[in-house]
Amino acid sequence: MRLFIQKLMMLFCLAAVSLWARAELSIEITGGVESATPIAVVPFGGSAPLDVSAIVNADLGHSGYFRTLPQQDMLSKPTSEAEVNYRTWQALGQEYLVVGQVVPDGGQYATQFELFTVYKGQKMLAYRMQVPGTDLRRAAHRISDLIFEKITGKKGVFGTRIAYVTSNGGAKRNYRLQVADADGYNSFTIASSNEPLMSPTWSYDGKKIAYVSFESKRAAIYIQTLATGQRQRVSGSPGINGAPAFSPDGSKLALTLSKDGSPNIYVLSLGDMSLRRVTQGNFIDTEPTFTPDGAHIVFTSDRGGKPQLYRVSAQGGAATRITFKGSYNARASFSSDGRKIAMVHSNGRGFQIAVMDVGSGSVDVLTEGALDESPSFAPNGSMLLYAAKQGGRETLATVSADGKVRQKLAFDGGEVRDPSWSP
Repeated sequence: MRLFIQKLMMLFCLAAVSLWARAELSIEITGGVESATPIAVVPFGGSAPLDVSAIVNADLGHSGYFRTLPQQDMLSKPTSEAEVNYRTWQALGQEYLVVGQVVPDGGQYATQFELFTVYKGQKMLAYRMQVPGTDLRRAAHRISDLIFEKITGKKGVFGTRIAYVTSNGGAKRNYRLQVADADGYNSFTIASSNEPLMSPTWSYDGKKIAYVSFESKRAAIYIQTLATGQRQRVSGSPGINGAPAFSPDGSKLALTLSKDGSPNIYVLSLGDMSLRRVTQGNFIDTEPTFTPDGAHIVFTSDRGGKPQLYRVSAQGGAATRITFKGSYNARASFSSDGRKIAMVHSNGRGFQIAVMDVGSGSVDVLTEGALDESPSFAPNGSMLLYAAKQGGRETLATVSADGKVRQKLAFDGGEVRDPSWSP
């Protein structure tokens, strides 16, 4: 309860975080690789300013689903199907093999790859694309996504992005809202302030981010378009302005306001800027998120005595409690299919990330930290991104939806919090 109230009073601004702009994530797998599927990504042939195959190898290895073969253990390095000897890769215990080439072609780069199943000796997939040199990293992520989906049946998330908040650690803090590729590269700052920035959330088309800023010494909510940098202040009422969340169609924003007394959930229509109050009462209602169909809002409330998740019609009305296991459940995040809800969960011993099955109500605790928070589902529902406190530092981490694969996303020389995974 203490943590919940602290979040409200500071508008979910807890400990300060540190990181200079454009510093990048380094990913460390901390569990799950033993049962991963063996795959060999052979260095691509040709000549390019970027090692595409190395990026593909890192993507697949960091997913936790695959165990990639080190280059020094490869007995041969084919770059096309004609050069593949399946027995060589069978002897190395590989289940899948990726070969390819990246060659200059008329000012661009012809990038192609082939995916084989080793034991059947069959080609599973072949793909070719033409990209400028500046898009080679994006092309590599595209290849990773295609391979991941072909083998697992799930869409890959290597081409997606994440948003997070950082700040330097000097006497005069400078907060930054940053966006990066899912692997931590290509980071850039979209907002900067000497006052706290927090609670970034993506629009469902991935083109905009809503966030809270204290740049004017009081809380206000802004929406910023990534392509142009243009931003709009959409809420600056007296008191709390917090926890924004887009509706699935992008036409509305759910938010927490205390302008009428206690913090309550409101829905702001972005077309005419009309505001509708959704919850009522003298409770702490906060952290709203729309259900994937947009019909309801799930939010955190202490109306039952301790923070738990409740559901209410997006039009307003009576709220129904939906979490009953644990003494604390907050900060809901839906999987894209609406079948699971990630949340911050406690049973009296710290705060961990848990996932609840919406149909059965069963809860699985996925992490073991003392202060884990801000869960955000990957678009394919296979992983969750969250903030964790490790060794006294704020950092990011991911965990698979079954809890088996864990990774730590560290920044060189800094800390980070409030992560949000793009659609």
